Amino acid sequence: MIVDERIVTYIHSLEKPNSPILEKIEQKAHKDGVPIIRKEMESFLRVMLSIKRPKKILELGTAIGYSAILMSENIADDAVIVTIENYKKRITEAKENITLAGKEHVIELLEGDAMDIMPGLRPEQFDFVFMDAAKAQYIHFLPEVLRLMKKEGVLVTDNVFQEGDLIESKYVVRRRDRTIHKRMREYLETVKNHPELETTVIPLGDGITMSVKK
Repeated sequence: MIVDERIVTYIHSLEKPNSPILEKIEQKAHKDGVPIIRKEMESFLRVMLSIKRPKKILELGTAIGYSAILMSENIADDAVIVTIENYKKRITEAKENITLAGKEHVIELLEGDAMDIMPGLRPEQFDFVFMDAAKAQYIHFLPEVLRLMKKEGVLVTDNVFQEGDLIESKYVVRRRDRTIHKRMREYLETVKNHPELETTVIPLGDGITMSVKK
């Protein structure tokens, strides 16, 4: 926990209720132990979408469709979301949730590895990208994400602090997590110093980055 837990609890108490479909998906996700975005990220996305008003969103990491549906409720009627997921079990559940939400006309779910799918997408078409996929792949996704983003497009990346492990020595981190630790540090250094990006790192939830393509 980066921010004091009591402060987080208080912030959560201020949140407005979600739509009935999101409440239903959230309850099932918690019951099944499926990770979804935190309340702080929900609020952040709502505000960013209200400011940016994107027409085309790319999401890397659909999971069960929770964040895609949330974003779909906070964009214009003519805006669309392209979301990519590789885990078959999650794809099935995501499709069901997108249908239950009545968002099939807004959300396009592409099935497969993002590194296989992104090269086939038209460049410079997305004005907002939300990355919440396999953390060790962020650094590998970045070149393709930049190719697909419009100038002045926004990239939001979730869970960059790894529950605080990021600031630890690699020798303190569990051996199985060292690759993620190394690649996430590389990712943060890259987005902070990339000539095409202006990036801020925000201690919100488990840490996020927000980048604007120059």
